[in-house]
Amino acid sequence: MLWEALSPKFLDRLLRAPQSEKVNKAESKDMVDLAVAVLHTFTILLPEESRKQKQLTGRTGPLVKAVVRSSDETTKLILQTLLTIVSQPEGAVELLHFQDISSLIEIASHYPLVLEVVKYTWLNASTIPDEIQAVRTNVDKIIPPLVVAFNGTDAVTFISFLGDLLPKLDQEALPGNPKWLKSLTLLLQNLITSKPTAAGRAAYTKLAAALLQAYLATCPELLFKDDISSTVDSKPFSYLFVNLLLIDLRSSFPSLLAQLNNSDYASTSQRLAAAFDVLSSFIGFLVRSLDDEGISSGYSLAPDLLLKLRKDIAETMSLTIEYLRDRWDASVAGVSGLHPEARIGTAATSEGTRLTLTWESMKDNVNADPLILAGIRALAIWIREDENENLRNESAGLMDMFFELYKSGSQSTLDFKYPVLLALEAILGAEESVEIFLGQTGWEILFLDLKAIVQQTSDENTPSDASTSAEANRGLQVVRVLLAVIDSPTTSFPREDWMAVVTTTAAMKVLSGIPLPIILEFQIAMLQLSTALLSKASGGMMKRYITSYAALSGLVNQLKAQTNDMIDEIEAAELRGLLEDVDLDLGNLR
Repeated sequence: MLWEALSPKFLDRLLRAPQSEKVNKAESKDMVDLAVAVLHTFTILLPEESRKQKQLTGRTGPLVKAVVRSSDETTKLILQTLLTIVSQPEGAVELLHFQDISSLIEIASHYPLVLEVVKYTWLNASTIPDEIQAVRTNVDKIIPPLVVAFNGTDAVTFISFLGDLLPKLDQEALPGNPKWLKSLTLLLQNLITSKPTAAGRAAYTKLAAALLQAYLATCPELLFKDDISSTVDSKPFSYLFVNLLLIDLRSSFPSLLAQLNNSDYASTSQRLAAAFDVLSSFIGFLVRSLDDEGISSGYSLAPDLLLKLRKDIAETMSLTIEYLRDRWDASVAGVSGLHPEARIGTAATSEGTRLTLTWESMKDNVNADPLILAGIRALAIWIREDENENLRNESAGLMDMFFELYKSGSQSTLDFKYPVLLALEAILGAEESVEIFLGQTGWEILFLDLKAIVQQTSDENTPSDASTSAEANRGLQVVRVLLAVIDSPTTSFPREDWMAVVTTTAAMKVLSGIPLPIILEFQIAMLQLSTALLSKASGGMMKRYITSYAALSGLVNQLKAQTNDMIDEIEAAELRGLLEDVDLDLGNLR
């Protein structure tokens, strides 16, 4: 094969051909151009296996060095060649460990392909577990000079690059608390306040969401609290930023359904989902700041601005509910409140079987749309924090959608369970909502999930890891929702089938070792749910479950013993206090 006959050393000599007495500047340039052209051609023609071999990947260093002495056309070919090389993990690792890519960084603001090369170097190298640490070090090393390289420009290309990269990069490959985060947020703030184009708005929205997700503890304060001096009309930067996002959301909703089958819907969905994620983060930041006001918050919003912002967010959430209803009806339900068995069927077309609702997406299911998940999450956070009964009643009209999405859990690429539970907890404060909840078989759906969580957290063979903690945490949220139903004024007596909670709790096993505190808390919550049901049950029903009292009391004693072995004494005391309350409730029931 011709490629195998080429000497790597010969190609490297051509790439670094220096100007000398024997070689003039034009000849040196021609040698570099020739070597680059040969490599570029072979990267296109070579099969995938050959592109992984050292004969090609080993040329990354000389190619990077050759950029300094290359013409505009040759530089583009070098970048295209490097991009092909780093598209394989082997090539990505080769460039990752090359010590000096300053020649690429210096031209990054003029050649967007540089950022593509960097992106695929990190993404593909991070697929190799042993290279994760090297990727993290490289990210920390490369981003600061890139920020400097894009200073003085609108930085849309760079911000767009990071907004696309960060959500895809393994969390372990990101530096923990990087020094460049502050300078990056300043770059982001400059773009936001400079009246950018549509591409700029999409870029800053996605990067803001990515940074807030990657750096939950530090980024909200940097992005929302640090104001740029002399902002528009002297209003805080955070107020301006959030208003821009709200305007984008409100102006986009009317035309979204018509865009479902457009090629650019995916990018629109991602942008609006990112806007909702930033809004969710801001609501959390604002609530924490208001709670800390007068102590050490350091952040404040004028009362008139706060009221206007509340009104604008409420209006946006109302439009969100309307869009979610329309999208769900177009996708699944056909019409609000229609029973699943009465829904419209499917039709076989030349492009496959699909629902006969012409405005639904032919490619993507509604439960795989990031915009739906982000919208529900933002709505849930807002109606929980804001005492707006009208908005909560409007949200109750989405109950059928909530439960369908909740049940789609394992089949969906997105997890809707947590935001749905958060929304239900806020919605069920209204009496009418409880009736809708029960009418949509909400209790049965949540209890089925609760039983599975009890089984998993009570299994000795289940590892005590993040997955188990997440299950127990979701179990706590389910219990809160069911308690809201029991405590509702409309619930006179619990239904007979609800009492299965009592027998499930009585049969619950306590782990032999020291469990995670969250599992203990969940098991105590199951006891609280059981006593709440028993205390509201009729006399006859209580008698039928009297045999469960001893098992519940035994469970309380076992859990008390486990709290004695906990390392955190304060947490142990809190849990013991909860168990004492349960014990007292059980004593009153006898």
